[in-house]
Amino acid sequence: MTLTTLVTGPTAAAREAAIANTLEPGIETALILEGLPDGRTSLATYAGVSGLQIARIAPGCLCCTGNLTMRVTLNRILRHPPARLYIGLATSEHLERIREFLTCAPYDKLLQITKDLHA
Repeated sequence: MTLTTLVTGPTAAAREAAIANTLEPGIETALILEGLPDGRTSLATYAGVSGLQIARIAPGCLCCTGNLTMRVTLNRILRHPPARLYIGLATSEHLERIREFLTCAPYDKLLQITKDLHA
């Protein structure tokens, strides 16, 4: 199962810095980041690193208006499941609904939700 962490924080830069601080070399990792970076991202130093896949989704609630985009992106990543997955959320408003989405079939058999990471 892919260890999955939901990441919240006030800005894209803060969320990405929190993720960058937890990345482990040699561990296949995927990131789904909601929104675009607001300037230089902490993840820039990881660009092109083998074993790291970064997908960006336009801002919009991932459980409401962005549900289809989230589902398609997640399914693509899980075709070759990484050991770790971080999902950076622009807002924590619907955090419980997103967690519920990730713990329902078919994702309940593919993902293990970990403690949230707050930037």
